[in-house]
Amino acid sequence: MTPDDLQAVVDLSLSAWEPVFVSFENILGTAIFGHLYRPDWREAQAAEVRKKCLAETCESFVLTTADGGVVGFLVLAQDSNQSLGIIEMVAVHPTHQRRGHASALMRFAIQRLRDRGLALINVGTGGDQGHAPARALYESLGFIGVPLVNYYIANE
Repeated sequence: MTPDDLQAVVDLSLSAWEPVFVSFENILGTAIFGHLYRPDWREAQAAEVRKKCLAETCESFVLTTADGGVVGFLVLAQDSNQSLGIIEMVAVHPTHQRRGHASALMRFAIQRLRDRGLALINVGTGGDQGHAPARALYESLGFIGVPLVNYYIANE
């Protein structure tokens, strides 16, 4: 990824992950959702994508079309002390989904982290309906899911 790709990656992530945030708001309700993603989920997510993509501890990659248009992106990290590779972010623009791009990005990530000799690879996702395609992809590649639950309550 180059600095010139960053805005396209941010825009792509917002389009790709909108169903996830709609799902979260439906589950959590407006009060809790608003506290978690202030001031607006788009601003919060854009900031998080920029932070991860620019982090010195991460590697960021883009998947582009022949003419240089950004189709998808991937952010990797590692914890050498635990021999753990981490797929921090992966997304494909909605107009390019269901064409094998996410699978290609994930296979690239797995190989890159394995080539570093890391014993484990982790990718996290939600258990909500918005994350169902991600879960299906990860499971198809051999990842084993561990159910985790986060509980929230808002002060009224």
